[in-house]
Amino acid sequence: MVLKGVKNGAELRESGYVPRTSKQALGERIDSAIKDRRGKGYSVEESMELLFRGTILDPEVLKSLLAALLGGSHILLFGPSGTGKTSLAKELWKFFPKEVYAVEGCPVQDDPMSVFDPGHHARVPCCPACRARFGGGLDDFHPENVDPSGVPVKIASLREGYGLARLQGSSEVFPDNLTGVFNLHKLEELGDPTSPLILEPGKLLQANRGLLLVDEVGKLPLGTQNVLLQALQEGIVTPAKSRETFPADFVAVTTSNLRDLDAINEPLNDRLSNIYVDYNRNHMRNRRMVEVAIRDWDGTPYFPEMMVHTAVFLVEAWRDLSVDISELSEVGSNRTILDAITRSIAHARLHGRDRMDRRCFEDGARDAMYGRIRARGGDSFIRNEEVVSEFLRGNLDLAIERAFRIYWCTFFKKELGSSVQRAEKLVREITSGKLQKGGDRDLLRAYILSRELHRGKLEDEEVISEVLALMNSMEDFGCGEKGT
Repeated sequence: MVLKGVKNGAELRESGYVPRTSKQALGERIDSAIKDRRGKGYSVEESMELLFRGTILDPEVLKSLLAALLGGSHILLFGPSGTGKTSLAKELWKFFPKEVYAVEGCPVQDDPMSVFDPGHHARVPCCPACRARFGGGLDDFHPENVDPSGVPVKIASLREGYGLARLQGSSEVFPDNLTGVFNLHKLEELGDPTSPLILEPGKLLQANRGLLLVDEVGKLPLGTQNVLLQALQEGIVTPAKSRETFPADFVAVTTSNLRDLDAINEPLNDRLSNIYVDYNRNHMRNRRMVEVAIRDWDGTPYFPEMMVHTAVFLVEAWRDLSVDISELSEVGSNRTILDAITRSIAHARLHGRDRMDRRCFEDGARDAMYGRIRARGGDSFIRNEEVVSEFLRGNLDLAIERAFRIYWCTFFKKELGSSVQRAEKLVREITSGKLQKGGDRDLLRAYILSRELHRGKLEDEEVISEVLALMNSMEDFGCGEKGT
């Protein structure tokens, strides 16, 4: 807990403050958040999901991730492209403790206790600038000899570059990008090797006391991976052209696709808790993922709930095929589901329509799947385009049918009590186009309005009419095993 009004190390110590490493701070925040939600009646699974509102994943993945973090591990999230690994890593930052005590004027936001508390200094040593500033010299620093009242304290807010560092793996990320450098021109200008102004912190120092996010860690050159390994092993980093080491107290969360796993240095991988992130196998979780992704969408044009489910079923069907072609690896990604919806909306807008029709959806789904083909050459793209085109011809109608079954069968079971007699009577009215008001007909109308979340500018009766027309185009209202 951070208290206002603390001005120096002596006051900080008297306040009862107990220093925490970044791993401890994150672990305590996770533990506290889970307990708080459990206290409000949520299950463990629900509590975990509430921590990651923007990422819908299998509960077992969340459980493994949180257990690893509570255990003080650095993380490697690996799996197919487009499963939510990067967004999951970013979500961790949302509930990372942001306010910390720091030494006023320290270039890497040292915890004040690192300067004058021997115990915490042993775990996380203070930086060379603080050693020279408060200990009388770099070579003869002893925290027990530092007067805490002479260490100025401020409350720092961790943010990008100051407690959060993000790095995109590529062959052009060199060790200096991680370690930072001592600017020799500034050193010559200032003449003071202990001045924080001569340090240009790299990603590891920018992440100090917070979180380091590395996307596609396997794409980093071996030398750069070794620099990261040293930081994880020893908790220190040595900037280029410097003889002094700086603290590297952070939690590292890295990601990798399956193809690059072999490129990760084995000793580095040993320092990371490996967690496999696969596609969601639960249809309703995939549906919820869509809702999270488009929650800021204005709902124009009207997009029927059945077509949302169709987009999900279509991509799930592609995943079931297990097409082992590297150029097609992203066609089954979560991004394709979202693209199918957003591109369908775009096609409707291009035609000036205020409601989605089948043609716009077909065009949007086709564009989304074609757009995820990794083009390696003209001929290979054409062949892969034919694979996707054939898939769409054989599976689009099936996806629409499955979406309809979920829509109708949910109503059949929950609202009609699985009564075949009531259902048959209602179906006759739907197919005749003479659905009036009263009884089960009112139940269906209320059900439609409760399910159709993205109505655009359509009035209630228009939405009901659109859904009934879509249902009427279906031949089979049965609720057998396939539709449940």
